[in-house]
This record gives sequence, structure tokens and C-alpha cells, in this order.
Amino acid sequence: MFTINIYLRFALIGLFLGGGILLTIFQGFWYAFPLLLIGLALLAGYIFLGTVQSTAQLVQDQQFEEAEKRLALTIKPNWLYKTNRAFYYMIKGTLAMNRKDHTAAEEWLTKAQSIELPSDNEKAMVLLQLANINVSKNKWTKAKANFREMKKLKVTEPVMKEQIKMFEKALSQRGQMKHAQGMQGGRRKGGFRGR
Repeated sequence: MFTINIYLRFALIGLFLGGGILLTIFQGFWYAFPLLLIGLALLAGYIFLGTVQSTAQLVQDQQFEEAEKRLALTIKPNWLYKTNRAFYYMIKGTLAMNRKDHTAAEEWLTKAQSIELPSDNEKAMVLLQLANINVSKNKWTKAKANFREMKKLKVTEPVMKEQIKMFEKALSQRGQMKHAQGMQGGRRKGGFRGR
């Protein structure tokens, strides 16, 4: 998808709107109309789409500091188009997880989940991150609930499918360890006595 660099977008907004205003003053509105229209379209794109797309690319490239700065350039997240708002919250959650701030990550990801995400891949991504947070907080019941919800989705991305399999394996290993610990505790209570 085509993306305009955010700083170039700011420059173009200023150029077209400023030029349009000057042309309106000196030549009249109809001469300036195309410039004003382009400037307003660029401004509307910035307001309703934000910096989500370019920030997502930075996160994918693991440039987390730059991603934080870029996302901060979105002036009003509540004004974003619904899908972009959900992605904004997802990215905020991902960045918080990267900083090991699990509480903030959980808040942002829960916000993202409350907005209708465009596909099952994104829904699964949020649920997997929430499940990982719950595991780190030792909330296994919640993690399992996240996982059950995730398994109902039709995930098509191979990387996501692989991550879900890895998480399932970790859950089953944890269950086996718990079972083994329970067996050892039972033997102790049963009283195998050495001579």
C-alpha cells in the first residue's frame, strides 16, 4: 500500500493550504480551489488515518523507539477511522510489551479487542499477546481462555499459525509438568519409605 512519509505529508499540507490561501487572497477562490482541495484531502487523511501504517512498518522492522515517536504524531486517536484506531491500540500494546510494561500492554490490547478488528488474523494476534501477558502474570486460566477463543478463529497467516502452535505446545508442556508435580506430591503423601 502506498504511504506518504509523515514529514513530507506535513510539508505538502502546509504548501497546498498555504499556497491556496495566498492564491485566494491575490487571484480569487476558484484559482486556489485545486490547491485547497488537495491540502484538505491530505489533512483529512492525516486526521482519519493517523500514522498507523508507517508506525506498523517501523514495528515490523523492530525500530521501536522510532515507532513510539511516529505513533505520538497521531493527534487524536479517537478521530481515527475504526480499523486504524484498532491498529493504533494494537501497536500501543505491542510497544508497551516491548518495554515490559504488561499492565499498559493489556489495557491497550483490550481496547483494540473491543473495536471490531478487520480479520481473524488480527483478532488472533491480539488474543495471543493477551495470552502471553496472562502467562507472564501466572494467570493460566485466563491464558487458556484466550487460547480457546483463538482456536475458533480462521487464521490464514503462516507465521501466526506457527506462533499459535508454539503457544499450544507451551500450554500442554505446562499441563504435563503440573501433572507430574501432582504425582510426586501424591507419592510423598503416600509414604514410600526407605529402609
